[in-house]
Amino acid sequence: MAPNQWAAPHVTTPVVGTVVVPGSKSINNRALVLAALSQRPSVLSNVLMARDSQLMIDGLRGLGVGIDLIDATTVAVTPQPLRGSVAVDCGLSGTMMRFVPPLATLALGDVTFDGDLAARKRPMETMITALRKLGAAVSDGGRRSLPFTIHGTGNISGGSIKIDASASSQFVSGLLLSGAAFDNGLTINHVGEQLPSIPHIDMTVTMLTAAGARVTSQANDNTDATWSIANGALDQGDLLIEPDLSNGAAFLAAAMVTHGSVTIPMWPQATTQAGDQIRHIFTKMGATCEFSSAGLTVSGPSQPTGIDVDMRNIGELTPTVAAVAAVASGPSHLFGIGHLRGHETDRLAALVAEINRLGGHATETDDGIRIEPRPMSGGLIRTYEDHRMATFGAILGLVVPDVSVRDIETTSKTIVDFPGLWTSLVAGRRDGAR
Repeated sequence: MAPNQWAAPHVTTPVVGTVVVPGSKSINNRALVLAALSQRPSVLSNVLMARDSQLMIDGLRGLGVGIDLIDATTVAVTPQPLRGSVAVDCGLSGTMMRFVPPLATLALGDVTFDGDLAARKRPMETMITALRKLGAAVSDGGRRSLPFTIHGTGNISGGSIKIDASASSQFVSGLLLSGAAFDNGLTINHVGEQLPSIPHIDMTVTMLTAAGARVTSQANDNTDATWSIANGALDQGDLLIEPDLSNGAAFLAAAMVTHGSVTIPMWPQATTQAGDQIRHIFTKMGATCEFSSAGLTVSGPSQPTGIDVDMRNIGELTPTVAAVAAVASGPSHLFGIGHLRGHETDRLAALVAEINRLGGHATETDDGIRIEPRPMSGGLIRTYEDHRMATFGAILGLVVPDVSVRDIETTSKTIVDFPGLWTSLVAGRRDGAR
């Protein structure tokens, strides 16, 4: 087997075990930005130390923010005046590309953004255009994508703008996170195609409000919505970050496809994370989901049932649900996710290609995929530099023999040592939890 191919563990008995999932990337990176803009230092606990969060830490440090490691998962953030003359590496992180540029308008000097080659294909026109309308000077060579440079002057006027954020809700979140520091605050009116991932914007609003921001929102529907944030001081305060529920979903899927039982400690019973919807999806597919003092336990059915589900607001769960649907007892239709064509890769095309590669049957629709389960055989799952395609391959490998996953290390984008966690869970070793 080639060095960059990982032999996915295969089982013939139910997977039963417990796995501790690291902190939520979505909460983590929002909290870091809010802490950088706050009036006093903050301590963040259960911080995710995967690539996306490390890029955020490095980017904020480059801008002058004091971030000190207290222990392996705890950081102290000390706000400082933001400086320019710095290059920010976005990697392949959407939150870096959409959350940090608005913050960089407050720096004094030039801030250049670039990332992995694949990152240059990700949509950024909405953000670049919005920042220009708000008073920022941005040089992008006409590309409207990475790389680009923000010529910071230490402040930005802000005000009201109209945007089409249908390519990613992160455009709205990124602008709102820094909006309280704009001279005239910020009002965003989304007008255009249906806006995806509304729960992620709700998370941003909730965290801003908790930090003392004055935020209002009004949504007539997913094609016409407005958010306003007033100029004012922020106070992130100390925060214990929840487990990443979207990452946790992949481990729960191990119970779904093997008739097993998987427990994730500290799964919150109330949360702003969209990943929590996996409980309801898996219940519809035949699972039993129960909370106890040990955490959330998902017990899988003898075989999952197919499902028709609108995933517009939970697109990040699509690869996990698709993996389970590929071995279900009947067909599934996952829709409302045309925007996934602009994620780390074209996730719809990637999922169809890899399911069909193993002998399954999947087809693209205008805004989703249809999956008709068929017997599958082993083969190589390509990941397209996409962490969720890698976990998709691991799930299928549990029940399809001789599956290998190319570049499993791409999972380090959002979770530390996924292969170790996965192998320990599959082996039933509780000491594998981290």
